[in-house]
Amino acid sequence: MKRSFKIGDLLGLEIRTRPSALLAAILIWAIFSLVCIRIFKWKPKTAAAGGFLAMVIHFFSEGWHQLGHSQMAEQTGYPMHGMEFWGPLATSLYPENEGMLSADVHIQRALGGPIFSLALTMITGAIALALRPLGGPALVLAFFTFLDNMLVFTVGALFPLSFNDGGTLLHWWGHRQRGQRFLILN
Repeated sequence: MKRSFKIGDLLGLEIRTRPSALLAAILIWAIFSLVCIRIFKWKPKTAAAGGFLAMVIHFFSEGWHQLGHSQMAEQTGYPMHGMEFWGPLATSLYPENEGMLSADVHIQRALGGPIFSLALTMITGAIALALRPLGGPALVLAFFTFLDNMLVFTVGALFPLSFNDGGTLLHWWGHRQRGQRFLILN
């Protein structure tokens, strides 16, 4: 494991972070603030507050995504023990000594994050639609939350990259046993 620091516990999960997560937080805050000044013509104080909230929302959304993995991992009988934030994302932490697991266990654990993120996408999309007539910072932040969850934590998480859920699904899909049902359906 690369250099990381424990920052606390949440719902029985150890929360760790790498220094790169702090850098990502500052960049999200700054970029969102600048976008709000340039595009939405917000005053600097409002934009800075909005940027800070967008950064908090992004990392909350990542934590929510990880809780989805944790919930599904719990159902498999092979639970997570934590999450580690790095850059703008996080990794699920599992015991090193859990041994060989079936493809179905890996697949179910990988699907948990995108499923939870899809739920949050739908909720924040409904909130953004409800706020549309009002406009203003609340609408912009609701729409940001919707887009962040849809593009990063739902659809983006399913792209088959080596470090994300889509990569895990691609790797294990061909190894699953025929006729076996996922525990998600139980």
